[in-house]
Amino acid sequence: MRVEADWFDGNATQNFWRASENLSVTPWDGYNRYAVSQAAPIRRLHVRGEMPLWNGYDGWASGGFLADSKVDRVVSGSQQQWLTRNSELGEWAGSVWNMVFVGVDGAPPHHFPNPSHTVVDSTPWVKEKPYLYLDGDDYAVFVPDPRQDSRGITWANGPTPGTSIPLSEFHVAHEGDDAASMNAALAEGKHLLITPGVYRIDQTIEISNPNTIVLGLGLATLIPEGGVNAIKVADVDGVQLAGILVDAGEGGSEVLIEVGDEGSSTRHQENPIHLHDVFCRIGGAHAGSADVSLLVHAHDTVIDHIWLWRGDHGDGIGWDVNPATNGLIVNGEDVTGYGLFVEHYQGHQVIWNGNNGRTYFYQCELPYDPPNQAAWMNGDELGWTAYVVSEGVTNHTAYGLGVYSLMLEDANITTERAIATPAGDGIDFTSMVIVSLGQLGIINHVINDLGGPAGPGMNDGIFYLESN
Repeated sequence: MRVEADWFDGNATQNFWRASENLSVTPWDGYNRYAVSQAAPIRRLHVRGEMPLWNGYDGWASGGFLADSKVDRVVSGSQQQWLTRNSELGEWAGSVWNMVFVGVDGAPPHHFPNPSHTVVDSTPWVKEKPYLYLDGDDYAVFVPDPRQDSRGITWANGPTPGTSIPLSEFHVAHEGDDAASMNAALAEGKHLLITPGVYRIDQTIEISNPNTIVLGLGLATLIPEGGVNAIKVADVDGVQLAGILVDAGEGGSEVLIEVGDEGSSTRHQENPIHLHDVFCRIGGAHAGSADVSLLVHAHDTVIDHIWLWRGDHGDGIGWDVNPATNGLIVNGEDVTGYGLFVEHYQGHQVIWNGNNGRTYFYQCELPYDPPNQAAWMNGDELGWTAYVVSEGVTNHTAYGLGVYSLMLEDANITTERAIATPAGDGIDFTSMVIVSLGQLGIINHVINDLGGPAGPGMNDGIFYLESN
């Protein structure tokens, strides 16, 4: 099982949209290359050998996410950033800008910025992603149990604890099925398994019952048409949404995925909503638009790997062609994110309004395509911010944040700060970096008025900050 980048002259920065799950690999030559970038998760993998995360000495990579996996040796090479969560490593070698380890047995020592290893001892709360498997001769979906303050893999001492759900309890959608048939099945209390394909939907997929599993295979893709929102998760316990790509339609959507109800006071701390490997794309395959990609109202939600991407290359790309304002807005309290990748939006990339938020790894490229500084202004402030914690929030924790600028139209286009937060002892940020890629674009400060700048002729285009 290999992912190479020979097709792009060794550059793996466009190796997107693939996943590896539930495999044991013994590479014949001892090497299992996995040269990937965003939206390429690895889960429940056992590599009995070495796993390089780049193509060799001839190209970059911009991943990545590894969870519930055991690897003899990882060599990160030119991989720019990576999150490893709840895994077991024989050895990890290498770093570039932002390598984060959460609940990992065998993680390297915490040391930032050189090498750029940020280590968090345990994972506060997570369920692993559900998966399709054979239960005897019949297909079923396995739902792992939640773990609190955990380290290492779920299968270290035997089978993963959890619940098996027979496929008879699922509506199995196939390419060509419409949203009405999926919604009818969900309303009847069925779970939903979406097989590989592209699904054009003319109404919002409504997930209203608690403990519903919606699992996409082969990166099942939903394209909302006529301006509808793609997915709405009700403010109920235990929903798991996994393995889905929402590709914004030309008609535009206000919100691609909405979780919970605005203003709700319902708590879910005993049985949170989980999002696993959920991706949004605006442009790249075709012109599309959406104001907000992911809007989270529900308290206690766990976000377990997302890539929210306003496209910077491909079809339907341009400042006025694939407009999108914000990637992620969090209104809920006690929301946790593991592996947030949010890129190229035309306003603030992330806005966090809820208290007690926690982020473990954040990667962001600002948009490449503002035509000039006037187009990249937040009122009187230079540019929009990559990660905003709103005024009034008193507690927020984040580990391992990398924000990059690559302004292709004018290398002097400036962003005032990468991260903006209120003051206060409850605001705790650890391990931050800003980078001017190719020294094209300027970021004046890392967080609030601390750190920086990074830009042409400024600190070699990079600035690290250990904490706020």
